[in-house]
Amino acid sequence: MTKFKLHSEPLKDEWLDAYGHLNEAYYLVPFSNATWKLQDHLAIGVDYFEETGCALYTVETHLRYLSEVRSPAVMNIESIILGSDAKKIWFAHLMLVHGKLCATGEFLVLHYSTRESRTIEMPASVQQALKKAAAKEKPDWVGRQISLKKR
Repeated sequence: MTKFKLHSEPLKDEWLDAYGHLNEAYYLVPFSNATWKLQDHLAIGVDYFEETGCALYTVETHLRYLSEVRSPAVMNIESIILGSDAKKIWFAHLMLVHGKLCATGEFLVLHYSTRESRTIEMPASVQQALKKAAAKEKPDWVGRQISLKKR
């Protein structure tokens, strides 16, 4: 499985909750920042948007909170491509602190043309890079749904 190690950032004090650990809302911030780095790595980041008017729009997110994160900490984010087609990318981020997996985020994004107000196909070179990087075996935690019933 290809893991991209493109982003890390320190925990900020303003992200702490009343209990002294990373507030649940702020787990998404480093994941979002890692998504920008992943887009740049795939050549579909801000420069691409300015040139083409195309962007990635997130349509679904699933976060898992596995372990608390307390200050001081550096959140290291690893990214994996789970799958893609001409207009969509399914990927995940893993948050590690001191080598321990603390959270995962699973995302589905659409390649959207802001000039045409619709989804369009990504460039062939990006599609090829995504196919090449896609995980052959997916982690057992992807594709889950929330439920009260144990599966």
